[in-house]
Amino acid sequence: MTTKERYESAKEIYASVGVDTDKVLETLKSVPISMHCWQGDDVGGFDREGALTGGIQATGNYPGKASTPEELMADIDKALSLIPGTHRINVHASYAVFEEGEWADRDKLEPKHFKKWVEFAKERGLGLDFNPTYFSHPKAAEYTLTSPDEDIRKFWIEHGKACIRISQYFAEELGTPCLMNIWIPDGFKDVPADRMGPRARYKDSLDQILGIDYDKEKVLVCLESKVFGIGLEAYTAGSAEFTMNYVMNKGIVPLMDNGHYHPTEVVSDKISSMLLFNDKIALHVTRPIRWDSDHVVLLDDETKEIAKEIVRNDALSRVIIGLDFFDASINRISAWVVGMRNMQKALMLAMLSPSEKLKELQDTQQFTELMAVQEELKCYPFGDVWNYFCEVNNVPERADWFKEVQRYETEVLSKRA
Repeated sequence: MTTKERYESAKEIYASVGVDTDKVLETLKSVPISMHCWQGDDVGGFDREGALTGGIQATGNYPGKASTPEELMADIDKALSLIPGTHRINVHASYAVFEEGEWADRDKLEPKHFKKWVEFAKERGLGLDFNPTYFSHPKAAEYTLTSPDEDIRKFWIEHGKACIRISQYFAEELGTPCLMNIWIPDGFKDVPADRMGPRARYKDSLDQILGIDYDKEKVLVCLESKVFGIGLEAYTAGSAEFTMNYVMNKGIVPLMDNGHYHPTEVVSDKISSMLLFNDKIALHVTRPIRWDSDHVVLLDDETKEIAKEIVRNDALSRVIIGLDFFDASINRISAWVVGMRNMQKALMLAMLSPSEKLKELQDTQQFTELMAVQEELKCYPFGDVWNYFCEVNNVPERADWFKEVQRYETEVLSKRA
């Protein structure tokens, strides 16, 4: 059977439970996922050399890492050519592209330092999202926005303001809002003597950053929490409680990274609560293994549950989905493609579920039938719908995309120093 014939058969099966697969394909095609640029070079960036700091680690030494803006953008192009749909690129401030002989420290960054990213995105019809980089810098050796050293704190406040201006430049040039995510690694390895002080300074720093004049329709500032990090095991200033309270107080966007909570917490359970009190929420979808290890996103239970919560609550336009992982032990382009396609597969699985019927069974306490139906749906021919989605979007289906990754590795990546 051809891919189309298998799809037509699957279409009939899903129609029997009230699901329109044609509508699913059309909807999924329009859902952008923000693909993080930092997978392509192990979070290295272009503004300085040196080791990663702030609890950031990329383990492995697989050959072919991008080391220039041109190489990174070429690798992003290759990955996007293997991923159905039209998406966004998520850029960190450390990926500024300077002209020869030019350099600016992070507190002095300007839109012109990201002109090449805008040109890249505009040529491909992509949106851009942005992140201040509060790590891997001499002035981030200990603290950033919570620093008791006012000169250090002022430096990072100015960095945040600069990033808002750059984010608005992205939005105005590309005609689509830019999500700007603030995350800091500030905290303590051991039990602190003062928990309030760093958080008070963090709050004041954020107040100053958000105090500049910017278009809130174009720049969606969001704040990301974290429970702990390497060297920050006892305390982080930007805890979930701090972040949620600050977001609600300021009317900005909360961002949840599913690696940034206690190991037994799941973001999927939080989404419905957050949607009740926020117009929009943002996600960094990753795969923590015992801790915030940022493994490549798989089609695992939590990824599927996250997608279900987005789809069943009719929140595709309210939840801004981005990925965040970095694996230096495998082909980096393959990591991007696997993660992006798996997030799309999870969304498709959610869309192929007869959510209203399942809700009715729950509300009428027909739990036996609910369990039976949910289990049977796991064996429905989802793969045939996915393969057809790939075919109609002109990207390889099944594992055929990996042959193109292998070819690119042989012809391009293997020749890099």
